[in-house]
Amino acid sequence: MTRLTAKGAATRGRIVEAATDLVLARGVNGTSLDDIRAGTATSKSQLFHYFPGGKSELVSAIAAFQMDRVLAAQRPWLDTLDTWEDWDAWRDAVVEHYASQTHNCCAISSMVTELLVHDPERAAEVDGHAERWCAYLTAGLRRMGEQGKLRADADPERLAVAVFAALQGGLLLMQARNSIAPLEAALDGALAALRSFRL
Repeated sequence: MTRLTAKGAATRGRIVEAATDLVLARGVNGTSLDDIRAGTATSKSQLFHYFPGGKSELVSAIAAFQMDRVLAAQRPWLDTLDTWEDWDAWRDAVVEHYASQTHNCCAISSMVTELLVHDPERAAEVDGHAERWCAYLTAGLRRMGEQGKLRADADPERLAVAVFAALQGGLLLMQARNSIAPLEAALDGALAALRSFRL
């Protein structure tokens, strides 16, 4: 795409935000471009002006927008995570974010699951956002190791993946049971395991 004007960027952003909510409610495969046109009050030509690659390109934009929204909800703690207080505050921020959502699921993992069947290349791209999320956890644990807050045998990358896997499992059960409790339990268990490496 050519560089957008301020008005054009605002219009594109409005389309992405509205389309994100539609996809969260209906899923990627359950949301057509006609649904998005109706939900965003845009014409077909306007939609393809901002997303010449069609639905596939729009899905990429939705994933990036949703990931930015999720990461923003975890700040400022996500950017540090080098004290135990930061980890506790991060846990609370994650729970608060998902407790406030109408659609109790992880949009990124849900999109990856759907896309794997019909658009594996796009699925890998969307999964990159989840890897970026997990990388914040790894970075925090590395800093803790450098500061002497973790045992020498602690592997920051492996521990981060364990915490992230617990988070995703908690989100999956949260969706299945329509309750925030599984997410709280999963994060509490993950942080307790993390603290077993505390010095």
